[in-house]
Amino acid sequence: MMKTLFLQPPSYEGFDGGAGSRYQAKREIKSFWFPTWLAQPAALVPGSKLIDAPPARLTLNDVLPVAREHELVVLHTSTPSFSNDVKVAEALKDTNPRLKIGMVGAKAAVEPDASLAGSKAIDFVAREEFDFTVKEVAAGRDWSEIDGLSYRDAAGTVVHNKPRAILEDMDQLPFVTEVYKRDLRIEDYFIGYLKHPYVSLYTGRGCKSRCTFCLWPQTVGGHRYRTRSVEHVVEEIRLARSYFPQVAEFFFDDDTFTDNLPRAEAIAKELGKMGITWSCNAKANVPRKTLEVLRDNGLRLLLVGYESGNQKILHNIKKGMLVDVARRFTKDCHELGITIHGTFILGLPGETKETIEETIKFAVEINPHTLQVSLAAPYPGTELYRQAVEEGWLDLDHAELIDEHGTQIAPLHYAHLSHTEIFDSLEVFYKRFYFRRKKIASLVSEMVRSPQMMKRRLREGVEFFQFLRQREMAG
Repeated sequence: MMKTLFLQPPSYEGFDGGAGSRYQAKREIKSFWFPTWLAQPAALVPGSKLIDAPPARLTLNDVLPVAREHELVVLHTSTPSFSNDVKVAEALKDTNPRLKIGMVGAKAAVEPDASLAGSKAIDFVAREEFDFTVKEVAAGRDWSEIDGLSYRDAAGTVVHNKPRAILEDMDQLPFVTEVYKRDLRIEDYFIGYLKHPYVSLYTGRGCKSRCTFCLWPQTVGGHRYRTRSVEHVVEEIRLARSYFPQVAEFFFDDDTFTDNLPRAEAIAKELGKMGITWSCNAKANVPRKTLEVLRDNGLRLLLVGYESGNQKILHNIKKGMLVDVARRFTKDCHELGITIHGTFILGLPGETKETIEETIKFAVEINPHTLQVSLAAPYPGTELYRQAVEEGWLDLDHAELIDEHGTQIAPLHYAHLSHTEIFDSLEVFYKRFYFRRKKIASLVSEMVRSPQMMKRRLREGVEFFQFLRQREMAG
C-alpha cells in the first residue's frame, strides 16, 4: 500500500465543507460534520491517515510537513471550496513533487474534466462511489485497470475509465469509527441541534426521494437506498460507545433513515436495549406508530427537510410531500415528545415574495424546536443546476455559491425575485421565527434546566448575531 493521506483541506475560518456536509458553507453558528465520506476509504487503506483541517483549526503550514511523509494524498473537494482546494493541492505538490494527488467528492464525480483542468497538480479524480477506487489506487494497481478513475496518461491526455459498479453489499465497508478513534478528536465537531459531543455515521446510502436540489443522491449515492445489515450497524454503535464513552448522542446521517421503516424500527429496538440516545434524518411522513417505536427506543430528535410551506414549490422540486401530511407528522412529534430540527430553503423554483411569507408563517405554525434556513444552491450534477442554467436563473459570478468569507449567497434569481430579495429574506425568516416570546421562553427554559446548555446557547447566540451583522455588511 502507498503511504496515503486523506485530507479535508484547510479553508475559510469556520467553513463547514467537510466530507460529511451536504452543503458546504460557513454556518450561522459553529458547525462541523464528521468527514465520513473520507473516513470510509481511509478505513479501507491500512496505515493511512485522515486529517480534517477546518475543525482541527489546522492551517496549510500545519499540513505541508505531513505531505512530505506520504506518497498519495486524497483531497475531498466541493463546488464552493474547489478554487481553494486547488491551491492546497499545488502547495502540496510543490512541497513533495513525487506526491500523487487525487480528488474525490460530488464536484469531482460530476465534473471530472473540469476538476483535472483545475491544475496539473491534480493527478486523478475518483468518480461515483469512490471508496474502492481509492483503495485500488493506494494498492498500486495500474490506473488503466481501475473502474471509476479519471486521470492523465503519460502523454497528458485525460482518460476516463468505465464507471464503477454501485456497491450492493454495504457490509463490505469497514467501520468509520475506527478512523475517528485513530485520527480525530470528536470534541472538535459541533452541530447546533445535537448534543455535544456527538458522533455521526451512515447506515446506508441513497435516497428514494427525487428532490431536484439534493446533492448526494444525484451525484454519488444514487436514489436506491442500499443499507447495512441491522447487526452491522449495531456492532459499530457498540464499538463506538466503547471508544467514545463521552458521546452524548449518535446521529444516523443517511439522507433519509426512515426510507425503510421496518429496518429503522429494528435498529431502534436494538439501540433501545443498549440505552443509546440517537437522532436521524427523516422525511415528514413517518407514521405515528413508527414514531412511537423509535421514541420508546432512544430517538431524541429528527432532522426534517420541510423546504417550503408552499405546495406548488414542493411539487416543483419533486419533494413528494404534502404540506398537510407534514403538518400532521409534526403535530405527532410534538405530542410524542420528539424534538424536531426543521430545515427550509428560500429561492427554489416558483419562489415569490408571497411564497416566502407563506413558508415563514408555516414554520411559525408548526414550530420545530430549532430550524435552519438555507438559500437554494444549484450544485453541478443536480436537476436544479440543469434547470438554473437552461432558464438563466444562475449568473456565472454566483456559480461558486459562497462569498469570499465562505458564507452562502443567493445564487439564483428570477424575473420577479432578485438575488438581493432572496438574500434579505433569510434574515427576516430567522428573526420572525426566533424573536417570538414563545420561542424565546422555550429556549430560556432549556437553558435554565442545564448549565451546559446555558453556556452553549449563549455562545451560539453570539455567533448568530455576528452572522447577522456580517450579512448586513455584505448586503
